[in-house]
Amino acid sequence: MKKILAIAAVAALTAGVSAYAANPFSDVTPDDWAYQAVSDLSDQGVVEGYPDGTFKGERNMTRYELAQIIARLMAKEDQLNAEQRATLDKLAGEYADELANLGVRVGNLEKKVGNIYWSGDARMRYQDKSLDKPDSWDGRMRINIKGQVNDSTTINGRLTYNMNFKDADGNNSTSDTKDNGVYMDVLNAKHNFGKDVALTLGRYANNFGNQGGWRFGDSHDFDGAELAYNNGKLYVATGFGQFDTNYNTTEGNPIDDQDAYYAKAGYDFGVAKLGVDYTKFQEGNHEYKNFSGDDELLGVDLAVPFGGHQNWNVQGEYVKNTTTDLDKDDAWNAGLQYSTFNWKKPGSFGLGVWYNDIGNATYFGGTGLQTNLLDGLTAGDYTNIKYWNVMGDVALQKNVALHAEYAFGADADGGDDPDDAWTVSLNYKF
Repeated sequence: MKKILAIAAVAALTAGVSAYAANPFSDVTPDDWAYQAVSDLSDQGVVEGYPDGTFKGERNMTRYELAQIIARLMAKEDQLNAEQRATLDKLAGEYADELANLGVRVGNLEKKVGNIYWSGDARMRYQDKSLDKPDSWDGRMRINIKGQVNDSTTINGRLTYNMNFKDADGNNSTSDTKDNGVYMDVLNAKHNFGKDVALTLGRYANNFGNQGGWRFGDSHDFDGAELAYNNGKLYVATGFGQFDTNYNTTEGNPIDDQDAYYAKAGYDFGVAKLGVDYTKFQEGNHEYKNFSGDDELLGVDLAVPFGGHQNWNVQGEYVKNTTTDLDKDDAWNAGLQYSTFNWKKPGSFGLGVWYNDIGNATYFGGTGLQTNLLDGLTAGDYTNIKYWNVMGDVALQKNVALHAEYAFGADADGGDDPDDAWTVSLNYKF
């Protein structure tokens, strides 16, 4: 958009904020159609010129430059009427990423709607499963709720509704099943100490590793407390609580009702991202086939960009259970990924392929992967599995994406090799 057109639109948004003012720019004359708009906004401090005293209204304006103008308007929001504030809210939402880079908290918008911010996502998914399980067709909607208590404290929640369109026998479902219904999988209070330190209490996301969160990556259902430090490059967190796996219907889940302590850290070196994690389970149920009850797990993961830019990555992860007597006490994966995927950019995409070798004494249950080959570890169908996994995403429209996964070439120890499994889903953000 031409700079002069953008300024005219902004001037209409702020009409009535100030009286007419003198024009300070040498290349804007009283004969120009946008003369008054430029003069008014300059007087308000909303727009600035160049060091040589010019405005350069015919050049194209970048999103970053417009975000700067929006940020200055947000500082004057108490001078706007209800209609002008509503328009400013929409602009701030559209340019949220650029405003964040400027250090402007779009959270200010929450105060205009009773200190509450809403967002969400939805999914329609088909799964072709392995392990003699019927295929499934399901849908999900999640509503995120954030309440701003004060400048340092928020209350965060997420309501989730799952709908299975096929019943357990693979037939079309005409009524709710036990997997349908609304539940809250996130509910916590978060208090920030400055800009880098935060304490979280309640139910929150607690993911591990960098390959789809295969150990435990459903982005919810850890009940406890976490203290974290994050300065953008260095991340350190420690917490205590329980992994709540009641949503996971796999029989014999190894960590139900067990207290767990964890610590994890990561650092972005620029040339690579390194992560480490530690999990210690307290005395639990010894009946389970793959956890002894007081297991201790150590993990490390690494992502290395290459090819001259950040789109290509080599990724790898290694995990070891240091306390179990079982033979299959470690796991690793390695993969290659290319991604330009961006929810806001139609046509952007990502594609990755990984090789996995996973022992049953390392798997929590509740995988973030959407194929079901790992179910056999918790069910005791086998003690170790090696397989390939391919994942891809493409943005079809703004905030609409297609996701697909394919797991194949499985080789299982202690049981029959699972068949290939795949899934495809349409995903939406709002």
